Amino acid sequence: MLNKQVSAPFKCPVRMPNGLQWVDDELFVVDQLTDDVFVLNEVGTIQRVITTETVNGSGITFGDGAIWTACNSNKGASARPGRPTDHNTANIRKVDAVTGETIDYFPTPDGGGVHGLEWDFGNIWVTETASKKLALIDGKTYKILLEFSCELNVLHGLATDGEGIWCADRGDKIVVKYEKTTGKEMDRIILPKDGPDPHGLSIKDGVLWYSDADFPVAEGMRGYPEIGMIVD
Repeated sequence: MLNKQVSAPFKCPVRMPNGLQWVDDELFVVDQLTDDVFVLNEVGTIQRVITTETVNGSGITFGDGAIWTACNSNKGASARPGRPTDHNTANIRKVDAVTGETIDYFPTPDGGGVHGLEWDFGNIWVTETASKKLALIDGKTYKILLEFSCELNVLHGLATDGEGIWCADRGDKIVVKYEKTTGKEMDRIILPKDGPDPHGLSIKDGVLWYSDADFPVAEGMRGYPEIGMIVD
């Protein structure tokens, strides 16, 4: 168990960064306010914006040449007006990385919401919000390959790290590492009580990055979005 600090190297240019994923030297960020994907460079400058058919975007990963987004709602978008293209069932969506068009999608494993996604050698890790589990899904057939309990308060962003996978708990401001094959807890990071709510999670060069979406509004929130690193 480690108490760590955070460092935000740039002002967040995205209003509700609910998920993030490093892809080489670009940071892909899904914005819950617009459901667009913002692509940033290493100093936080917006390189391009990809408009998607995501609904209530809450997580993001990249694999098989495509973006995957977490559509976290069975009731429609909660931060923007509805659109004719909205698919109001919680699902994971495969998105063309250039056009933003939907290539494919599949329902969440437990039928509930989903926050975290992480590509892992042809498969996708998914948070099962309702049943409090992590599931590894085949990236082609969408069948469950592995599943284990994850008794955190509010399961959010995911990041693979060797034989383990980190899962952020937005509610308790902790990040826990689990052994991928057994679900055994390997490590735990405690963030400052007055620090960010870790919604999104990604890893670059061995350093964990987080995003705080500043949404939904609740007592004790800091009142602004943030993208940063977890540091000693």
